[in-house]
Amino acid sequence: MADKIIRVLLVDDHQVVRRGLRTFLEIQDDIEVVGEAADGAEGVARSEELRPDVVLMDIKMPGTDGIEALRKLRELDNPAKVLIVTSFTEQRTVVPALRAGASGYVYKDVDPEALAGAIRSVHAGHVLLQPEVAGALLAQEDGGPGTGRGSTLTEREREVLGLIADGRSNREIARALVLSEKTVKTHVSNILMKLDLADRTQAALWAVRHGVAG
Repeated sequence: MADKIIRVLLVDDHQVVRRGLRTFLEIQDDIEVVGEAADGAEGVARSEELRPDVVLMDIKMPGTDGIEALRKLRELDNPAKVLIVTSFTEQRTVVPALRAGASGYVYKDVDPEALAGAIRSVHAGHVLLQPEVAGALLAQEDGGPGTGRGSTLTEREREVLGLIADGRSNREIARALVLSEKTVKTHVSNILMKLDLADRTQAALWAVRHGVAG
């Protein structure tokens, strides 16, 4: 059972926020808070030290902010999924966070049970975006990477892309299309290469923008 525990690192400059998150998450049977950090630089260091599965990351922090921390984690090839938890709703914070590699984006007033669900979702490999966040990104991404390249996708790749946009993991896609996970991974790699996209988040947003999502 221990291998199913999701190890979480909390990165927020407000101790009260970290304490509140820890108090709630520690009552979840499948989630363990393995550490805390008060800014982005400490968050990167602690993530490298503790190797958590999921990092809950604030955006606005003194010194190294959440977006810069995300970029550094990507540069280090740190495997942790990063779920942005913020009270800021301005569009200018949405696009950089997702482009920097966030796997999801929720607000600090999110329902506690929904937050636990979000952690489980990004840990499972899903892309988690609130509707208005996806809309904000799409509004600014028009004409971005991959534009005009959808015609290079095979019918099967379009099916896989649509399921990525629905938030499905590779395992779920394999089950839905009666394929092996290895085959699905190959399709995902081909999709990213053909559309010149960096990750599943960008692929999901491309699918929504171009009408591939279900």
